[in-house]
Amino acid sequence: MTDDSSRAFVPGHVTGFFSVHEADDPEQAGSRGAGLTLSEGVTVEVEPAAETGMQLNDEPAAIEAVTRVLEELDVDAYVRAETDLPVGAGFGVSGAAALGTTLAANRTFDCGRSENELVAVAHAAEVHAGTGLGDVVAQARGGVPIRLDPGAPEYNRLDGVPERTRVEYLTLGERSTSAVLSGNTDRLSEVGVDKLVRLVEEPTLATLMAVSREFASEADLLTSEVESVLSEVEAVGGEAAMAMLGETVFALGNGLSRAGYDPETCETHPAGATLQMD
Repeated sequence: MTDDSSRAFVPGHVTGFFSVHEADDPEQAGSRGAGLTLSEGVTVEVEPAAETGMQLNDEPAAIEAVTRVLEELDVDAYVRAETDLPVGAGFGVSGAAALGTTLAANRTFDCGRSENELVAVAHAAEVHAGTGLGDVVAQARGGVPIRLDPGAPEYNRLDGVPERTRVEYLTLGERSTSAVLSGNTDRLSEVGVDKLVRLVEEPTLATLMAVSREFASEADLLTSEVESVLSEVEAVGGEAAMAMLGETVFALGNGLSRAGYDPETCETHPAGATLQMD
């Protein structure tokens, strides 16, 4: 890291279930739902540059939400993002990159924005890009966030499940978030609202996993490959669900390992996005 650059870490986020809530103002748009933030995440470094550019894992990249963030902050910067998480598989990498960029750019360029203002910038950028509706606000909070009301901090309402746990995950492929969100989401949202009511009534990890499994099936988002893995984890007494929106299965404890898979492992992240020391 150079003397005039700044760095931030943003936890990954897997969503178990959600409902879509549209609005003309992207800060008021978003989703309700719940998921897990992860100790694996995205580290973002921002430094001044004559021309805006970005790389992801040492390769040139273009993430629309990041570009929109820099435009909103009115800065020219080079953004370097690093992650061990799979991209396009339901881990909130786009949202993490956008949020990390806002935090690091705010310090690098002395933009003078508050935390909530920066979260709002990143959230609106993600909504505009069509790459996420609730990842940013969840990643800003950390833990096991429950999104009770949609939107950026000025409008949303968050709670959480007060637990920490080991998490295993297995990625089977990619899925386009924007393709799903641009389609008819009425049925998906109807199911998501029902599952949120149940989780609020019983805010436990067991309930989160149960309603997440039901959501994927009832919203017709399960693929045969994901369904097969979920069934095998359930057969050995494990708790697993499908990450929204991606071809990824996540499990609590050692559910995937017990079912004979060789998953990646991490744990829930105890805090939200943070700036890192120089």
